[in-house]
Amino acid sequence: MTLSSYIHAAMSSAQYKILEDRTYFGEIHGFQGVWASEKNLEKCRHVLQEVLEEWIVLKLRDREPLPSAT
Repeated sequence: MTLSSYIHAAMSSAQYKILEDRTYFGEIHGFQGVWASEKNLEKCRHVLQEVLEEWIVLKLRDREPLPSAT
């Protein structure tokens, strides 16, 4: 699996909800600490992917296993 397909698979399992303050919250189950909260859904998706990418870099740097993205 390529890095791009891993990110795409992880992002396809992201879950979003609207909070009481009308902001959007997104997270990916199984990817501890990967979440975003933004004013609109598109921005939330964008930031969530950035957080995921940075999280992957840290996992690889620390030689920690990555969870399944499916």
